[in-house]
Amino acid sequence: MHLPRLFFSCALSAALCVSATAARAGVSAAAPAAALGPVEGDYVLRDFHFASGETLPELRLHYTVIGKPRRDSHGRIANAVLILHGTGGSGRSLLNEHFAGVLFGKGQLLDSTRYFIILPDGIGHGKSSKPSDGLHAHFPQYTYADMVAAQHALVLQGLEVDHLRLVMGTSMGCMHTFMWGEAFPEFADALMPLACLPMQISGRNRVWRDLIIQAIRTDPEWQQGEYKSEPLGALRTAAGLLLIAGSAPIQMQLALPTRDAADQFVEKFMQRELEDLDANDLLYQVGASREYDPSAGLGTIKVPLWHVNSADDFINPPELGIAEREIKQVKDGHFVLLPASDQTHGHGTHTWAAVWQQYLAQLLQASQPPP
Repeated sequence: MHLPRLFFSCALSAALCVSATAARAGVSAAAPAAALGPVEGDYVLRDFHFASGETLPELRLHYTVIGKPRRDSHGRIANAVLILHGTGGSGRSLLNEHFAGVLFGKGQLLDSTRYFIILPDGIGHGKSSKPSDGLHAHFPQYTYADMVAAQHALVLQGLEVDHLRLVMGTSMGCMHTFMWGEAFPEFADALMPLACLPMQISGRNRVWRDLIIQAIRTDPEWQQGEYKSEPLGALRTAAGLLLIAGSAPIQMQLALPTRDAADQFVEKFMQRELEDLDANDLLYQVGASREYDPSAGLGTIKVPLWHVNSADDFINPPELGIAEREIKQVKDGHFVLLPASDQTHGHGTHTWAAVWQQYLAQLLQASQPPP
């Protein structure tokens, strides 16, 4: 959980996520191959068809890349890593000390001098096309299937990467990772979903999302998406639900040990949230998961997969036993439940790579392609 607004990207902490490096913006799709530092670009998909039947004449997918692609002796890209962000986040939201700072440095597991790291902004997120660009509630009703299709087009056509060493994702990106494994079973060598469940969103997980959606749609100030100023009542409700869903009890108690500290935090949190949230963007982001359900296709995943959740995750509670049950369908699947501790951060543990990087190391070793 990233406070204030990238609620599925980092956890509550005394040190909030900060950008590891500055990007150079406005480059073409071909330019990243020559650079090692973070480079941002846009890929435009023409006449993009959504699963709903709607179309956009131009769908912009923004991305950040680090490193250079390299081909193996067979001419195939051998070092590309696709990392997918959570709901409300962006590719750059992962460029923080707890994620990129642990994984992308010299000698680290995803050393950016060795790997070509691709960080897209999903549809409706970051600098990619989204409702707040102007279409408001007339923006196509995108789903996770549309987001994954656009990611694939960006990777294959926009960046001309024909193979991925790894697909890894956090929260929403975790769910997208399962979908990548099913939709493109031979495109990647390995999969690492972090903080999700491979089944349709139901139970409490669906309920709190419904509460956010209803809070926005029933607020008179929303005006069917054509508001002149943000519907603040709805956004206060949404922000509070997102805060609780992404929180970690141990970390929150450590950070807010007194009544006054908690009260002051809530006041400051709301002030920050309400400056940046857009009701239509949030409505679409939360609603995009409505058709997600990879459970029937888990047996089609062909490559090694390590699925990691944490025991203090409000959104994916371990007592349901779903992950342990469903991982049995994945031929080379492994599930790890990290016990709750002062090292985990609730749902946001997915962004604290130091806690789970040992499993990434095992996955990379187990999926090492032959020379």
